[in-house]
Amino acid sequence: MSAAPYQAASQGRRTRAWNASGAGPTSAATNAGQTLRNRARAQYRNDPYGRSAINKLVSNIIGTGIKPRSLAADKSFQAEVQALWQRWAPESDPEGLLSVYGQQMQAVNAWLQGGEAFLRARPRRPSDGLSVPLQWQVMEPEMCPLDFHQQHGANTIRHGIEFDPIGRRVAYWFYRRHPGEMYPGATDAGQYTRVSASEVIHLFDPVRPGQIRGTPQIASVLLRMWEVDKYDDATLMRQQIANLFAAFVRRRPPDEGEGPTNPVTGEEVSQSGDEPPEIALEPAMVNELDPEDEDVTFASPPSAGDNYADFLWQQLLATSAGSEVPYEVLTGDYSRINDRVARVILHEFRRRVQQMQQHIVIHQMCRRQWSVWLRRAVLSGALDAPGFGDSPQAYDRVRWIPQAWPYIHPQQDVAAQRESKRAGWKTQAEIISETTGRDIDDVYAELEAENKQADARGLVLDSDPRRTANNGSRTKPPEDTEE
Repeated sequence: MSAAPYQAASQGRRTRAWNASGAGPTSAATNAGQTLRNRARAQYRNDPYGRSAINKLVSNIIGTGIKPRSLAADKSFQAEVQALWQRWAPESDPEGLLSVYGQQMQAVNAWLQGGEAFLRARPRRPSDGLSVPLQWQVMEPEMCPLDFHQQHGANTIRHGIEFDPIGRRVAYWFYRRHPGEMYPGATDAGQYTRVSASEVIHLFDPVRPGQIRGTPQIASVLLRMWEVDKYDDATLMRQQIANLFAAFVRRRPPDEGEGPTNPVTGEEVSQSGDEPPEIALEPAMVNELDPEDEDVTFASPPSAGDNYADFLWQQLLATSAGSEVPYEVLTGDYSRINDRVARVILHEFRRRVQQMQQHIVIHQMCRRQWSVWLRRAVLSGALDAPGFGDSPQAYDRVRWIPQAWPYIHPQQDVAAQRESKRAGWKTQAEIISETTGRDIDDVYAELEAENKQADARGLVLDSDPRRTANNGSRTKPPEDTEE
């Protein structure tokens, strides 16, 4: 019998207890999937590192919002559609609690905690008074049952998702209310409703080809986090016990007829029952003991141990790796690194965040939201788009702009962007988008208005490159203005 080409595939002593599952992409995600969700949410509620991992990812992926910028060929339509989106954004939530950007945050939080999230388009009546008669409902993954499988005509329902004969998603089956919400008088428990796939956004990370349901972001470190939390709690309890300072006084039994005396004052003390007298300790107290009859023994409770901090640090490193959040970002502890190492760490983290932004959040959620919203706006008459039905691509092109990353070293970062522009490596539009998260047209429009106001008032600002050079000297004024 020949040896296995890979040691990890051998069946020897070292691997005898290694039983690896061969479950397929969806079976691996759905077998005990609800247990994974429950435990992930429990860690988010109760474990500070579990909560931090999710929140740090959400804040970096979404920030204050991933915002659209229309790329329609008609510039007047661009301005009109942007203004309409801004009016509608605060109206997106049916409950009126969040704007469309707050719903982005909520949906990504639900995806990372529970493995996936669903958004359902809810068309509204014109009489509802919305800028565009459309709202979006964010739903947790429990709303689409993992254990719902059956045939629906020629289609097949797998894990609550309906597929046609060639594998396209055609509908989702949702509970009428969250299965974890119980209240008196509810009559729709366990009832399903079918929603067309054109009205649903399914937000999740399909790590394996063919995977149709998601898993929590911290699934690979849930057990470790739970065990480390128990260890940390036990250490905390041990230190609480250690703080209970105690001492014991031993004395020779008194002669017959004599009562117990206070070892400090020597006076006889009254004693009820069989309890020994207690001695109070005060700051700066010096107690004198009888040389023949008394001695004192102090309790020696266990300490936290010399390796407590290093052990916890090592475990949190594994937690950060599994949650894909750097240790320093996860814990807020930057004591072990300098600013150059921090730059490398943050660049690597941001590269992963950009993957999530572009390939999951923007592609699965933002792009679909814009498409449904734009068609609803045109159909309702809120937007005038001649020929939209024949050529929608002339109107629906859009660029999504995430919130810009803050500078790590402002002076160096600005200088690097300036040099990149001068060398021709980047355009002004790229630099503005990366550093501010805004669109070049908006920035230029504001600069133009600001310059006109300054010229009208006769102001010469150090920040105006038309009038002031880098070294602070005056430059030749524009020809269309008068000094």
